[in-house]
Amino acid sequence: MTDMFVSLGTWNWLIFGFILMALEVLAPGIFLFWLGLAALLVGLISFTVALSWQIQLVMFALFAAAAVPVWRRLARPKPDASASPFLNKRADALLGREFTLEKPIVDGSGTMRIGDTVWRVAGPDTPAGTRVKVVQVDGANLTVGAA
Repeated sequence: MTDMFVSLGTWNWLIFGFILMALEVLAPGIFLFWLGLAALLVGLISFTVALSWQIQLVMFALFAAAAVPVWRRLARPKPDASASPFLNKRADALLGREFTLEKPIVDGSGTMRIGDTVWRVAGPDTPAGTRVKVVQVDGANLTVGAA
């Protein structure tokens, strides 16, 4: 086995790299691509610098191990904040919107149904049926004012 590494050297790595990349095309999974890239890098480096086969194997192992975090960083989807700016911030989406009170606000506090959720509201005393505007959000509490 060592004679094969010594006799072909650089060409073994290049052939091995291309075989791994060809296998990636046949059985996609992104894993063999990075191993093939590591083999190609070892082959290209050993073209420029004469290295023993032991060092080439260590370099291949290091490149293959380093490829995993690089791949994970490149493959991670970029979050698109503009697609859902109020995701997990439902109350913030209500800021500035107008609603009709179903129950009155008494002594500065009350409740208001928005969709299928009942929210605690604070604001001036207001009779039921009045249009109010959400002016401030504090967690699950809404502060309303006259619309």
